[in-house]
Amino acid sequence: MLKKWLASVGIGSAKVDTQLDSERLIPGESVKGKVLIEGGKAEQQIDRINLFIMTEALRERDDKKYYQKVELGRFSLSESFTILEGEKKELDFEFTLPIQTPPTLGRTKVWIQTGLDIPSALDPKDRDYIEVSPHAYVDTILGAITNILGFQLRQVEMEYSNRYGYLQEFEFTPSREFRSDLDELEVFFFVKEESVELLLQVDRRAKGLGGLFAEALDMDERYVRLSFAKSEIDMGANYIASQLNDTIRKFS
Repeated sequence: MLKKWLASVGIGSAKVDTQLDSERLIPGESVKGKVLIEGGKAEQQIDRINLFIMTEALRERDDKKYYQKVELGRFSLSESFTILEGEKKELDFEFTLPIQTPPTLGRTKVWIQTGLDIPSALDPKDRDYIEVSPHAYVDTILGAITNILGFQLRQVEMEYSNRYGYLQEFEFTPSREFRSDLDELEVFFFVKEESVELLLQVDRRAKGLGGLFAEALDMDERYVRLSFAKSEIDMGANYIASQLNDTIRKFS
């Protein structure tokens, strides 16, 4: 009885360890691995094993910035079962990494968090960081922006937006061609199965007295939405760069 009570408050309770077949992943592809559960010092009932895909995003409240954990998706495996004292179990799993999972560029972190759903007890957890490459659509567009248009990627970070929720911001400094017109370019990606939507924040460089007033009032920033179908992305980075170049020039 004492052992069960101790386990319920996290002392000598079951342990969980998730092992991934690969720690380098791409949004939309399968995640495979196994969960190892080792019983503690008392028999415990486990209702469910949960796998959470997690990241963290920068938020601001009362002029203070802080990071908040964000759940990108979850996957549950196994029916309710009992793990005996010292018993070891191994469960295989496979699920799809959500297509909206942000690439782990800049300050962005992504991890898979495993939890045991144990009635009337603390939930033992295990955290496994993964390396997420950009989705193929995003990778093509990033190549167009940096390799062809010459922008330099300055910062990447997950942030919270009142309008869009949690999203990843890519901040670029302009190339020589755009340096006289832009202070920076910010890009947000909304990936779908057959297309990708972009939100561009074109931050124009202040020019003259009117430009200084506009900058002081944040009127020098233009938000532009555009999208590319899969068929357009398949045309390659040069085509994407041409379309982006026309759009940026129009609003810079």
